[in-house]
Amino acid sequence: MNTNTKTHEPRAPITVIGLGLMGAALARTFLKAGHPTTVWNRSAKKADDLVAKGATRAAILSEAIRASPLVVLCVLDHDAVREVLQNAGDAFTGRVFVNLTSETPAQARETAAWASARGIDYLDGAIMDIPQGVGRPQATLLYSGSRSAFTDWQPALSCLGTGTYLGTDAGLAALYDLALLGIMWSTLAGFFHAAALVGTEKIPATTFVPMATGWLSAVAGFLPRMAEQVDSGDYETDVSTLGISAVGLGHLVHASEEQGLTSDVPGSLKALFDRAVAKGHGGHALASLVEVIRRSKPQ
Repeated sequence: MNTNTKTHEPRAPITVIGLGLMGAALARTFLKAGHPTTVWNRSAKKADDLVAKGATRAAILSEAIRASPLVVLCVLDHDAVREVLQNAGDAFTGRVFVNLTSETPAQARETAAWASARGIDYLDGAIMDIPQGVGRPQATLLYSGSRSAFTDWQPALSCLGTGTYLGTDAGLAALYDLALLGIMWSTLAGFFHAAALVGTEKIPATTFVPMATGWLSAVAGFLPRMAEQVDSGDYETDVSTLGISAVGLGHLVHASEEQGLTSDVPGSLKALFDRAVAKGHGGHALASLVEVIRRSKPQ
């Protein structure tokens, strides 16, 4: 006789508000993990597939929120978050509110302040994956805000992926999210320019990929030392100076134009490097670029 009753323990009910690509993926994952899942979307038809899989469609927003002790919100942007909060009335009272909408740190803190003023336990979050990746252990989710909300609901949230709690400041998840996305977008823009450049000589992008991935791995190895320089402000180097790199970027700009490409990607970097050289960092390490970035706005 099987005495292990844990597999038969009921799962907590969860409500998912917002059924775009990501919101629908969250709801499907909760359903698959055995959580009774209530869903609501401004366009009710988007819930059809989830209802067919066992979700409960709420007729109105407040009904959806009151249906579960945990309410997960994933909508388009901060304006959509505000709309939900304005229309919710007092329905969030007594619920734990997890906001997985992509926002800025200031917007996340604004939502946290709204929740705090009403005594609502609030956790902000960011999903560092595509909808198809939600539910895999390797999917990364970042959380900040209420520590108790994260601790109490970690077993339920863990079905979405691996969660990392960053601290009680609700804006931290959004801050890390945008910082990491900035790395991704910059890297991909560089790759697309590189693919276009080698493509001018009929070299397929797929042929170039192994060289690119090996190079990116090597570049990643430089980050710990560069991070130390950023934190310390000591930019002395015996490797390669920012000024030398600025010259190299000039070659890339010229080669791109000679090959019939735009120089938008390397040109913007060249402008940044030239500004750093003009500020006296030509003989410093590449990490000194952070000083120009920090001071890019008028004081």
